[in-house]
Amino acid sequence: MDWLARAREVFDIEIEGLQKVRAALDPAFERVVAMIFRRLKAGGTIVVTGVGKNLHIADKLAATLASTGSRSLLLNPTQAMHGDLGMLSAGDVLLALSYSGESEEILKLLPAVRRLEVAIVAITGDPASALARKADLHLTAAVPREACPFNLAPTASTTATLALGDALAMVLLQARGFKREDYARLHPDGAIGRTLTLRVRDIMRKGARVARVRDTAKVKDAIFAMTKARAGSAAIVDEKGRLLGILTDGDLRRAIGHHRNIVPMPVTKLMTANPIAVRADQLVVEALRLFESHNIDDMPVVDAERRLVGAVDTQDLPKLKIL
Repeated sequence: MDWLARAREVFDIEIEGLQKVRAALDPAFERVVAMIFRRLKAGGTIVVTGVGKNLHIADKLAATLASTGSRSLLLNPTQAMHGDLGMLSAGDVLLALSYSGESEEILKLLPAVRRLEVAIVAITGDPASALARKADLHLTAAVPREACPFNLAPTASTTATLALGDALAMVLLQARGFKREDYARLHPDGAIGRTLTLRVRDIMRKGARVARVRDTAKVKDAIFAMTKARAGSAAIVDEKGRLLGILTDGDLRRAIGHHRNIVPMPVTKLMTANPIAVRADQLVVEALRLFESHNIDDMPVVDAERRLVGAVDTQDLPKLKIL
């Protein structure tokens, strides 16, 4: 058997399923978004449930919704009938995942859910199924076939359900005006949160860790300053401490190829004038964009008068768990 060919076939089958579900999107999706949006705004919660493999998909979807600011919980339908229905309150939304739409565990929930004045949104592969008929709103996740050679193991169908749920979560994110800063507040202990909440002042090098020389200095003075500060660059400043230029390790290496002796040269001859700089009160994520867009490794930090107050070195970022 050609294992690679079979693996690619699985991808093709799942892509085919995704394309079909994408093409089937219709105004029902907009109605689902509008209804959930209203209920979230009124203090409701999205409670996601499923059976078998769809319970795992429901778990992931509930986590995605919660992490992007939409209140969400996972409900195991078996446990629901033994007390976990207490998770649901009037004004909530039950998002029920069942490809067949005939899952007995979920169908048993519906009468109790109705009594709690909870809206029901079903995602199934069969719009004529019992779950689809009994739901307030229905979204179709029908795929032509599973990737399983027996057309039994949930594969393309669970991928399609996951993608449809992700689409719902991302549209709700934008509908609610959820911002990058909101995302950071919900991920305070990860690299994403640190990058989005930290200011440059929180990570910049200061004092003796910043290599700086006057504009009257020689290249050798800049080399000594860089060595002492263990920095990859030296900032060139005027008599008032205002940033005029920067001299980097790269500048030195390139200059050696054109000059016999760069050590006694004026530092202003080799420096890059008016370098890219960042303010101390800017977000670290803004500094990262500058590093990436200008392909640089060192960046001076300046105040409103462009006086040098620090420096950011990309070598520090992995240690701070930002990159």
